[in-house]
Amino acid sequence: MKTRALPWTPPPAVDVEALPVGKWWDAVRAPAILGERALKTLGDETGAVIQDMYGTLYWLVAVRSIERNWQLRGVRLLTELADERTYLGVPPVSWTTGPDAHWRVPLGPDRYLTRPWRLREALAEADRAEYGLMPEGRQLCYRCQLPTDEPLPVDVEAHTNGVGEITYACPTHAPLHPTGQRPRTLTSASATEHEGRR
Repeated sequence: MKTRALPWTPPPAVDVEALPVGKWWDAVRAPAILGERALKTLGDETGAVIQDMYGTLYWLVAVRSIERNWQLRGVRLLTELADERTYLGVPPVSWTTGPDAHWRVPLGPDRYLTRPWRLREALAEADRAEYGLMPEGRQLCYRCQLPTDEPLPVDVEAHTNGVGEITYACPTHAPLHPTGQRPRTLTSASATEHEGRR
């Protein structure tokens, strides 16, 4: 989305500043695994993107341009709530490299907000590619044994009939799965088994 001038002033080149979401922009937070894929899909259609020290990506979108939850695993919509204020750590505009929080896609007059509908399409495509189809109903997390609306597949146990049992985790516990690797996706599980890496 093109703009002539930024309606707000980024923080000075000193440190990350906590700025209120919902005043100048809302934000969409995506975990690194989905965010990286979505960033490639969006290409030149992306607006400015902040990356934090953990690899999480944050897109800026127009205030109140997102009306409901997108139902994507690990993706959060950051907006001002009626009873509390939400803040986003915004780095100085000159910080364009990590490892600390920085502008992964630099902010500028021609690169500011991302179109929400296009961002949702890119993140939905990334969700399907990384995690497979969303299972019906809530699933239990293997670790906390609580039902989750955002089940992430962390392991697939293959059976001789070709149907495997899927182990799910909630977003909090997925990185803690004992494989020591990033969670295998449903689409990569059969390739991993075929390549003898299981």
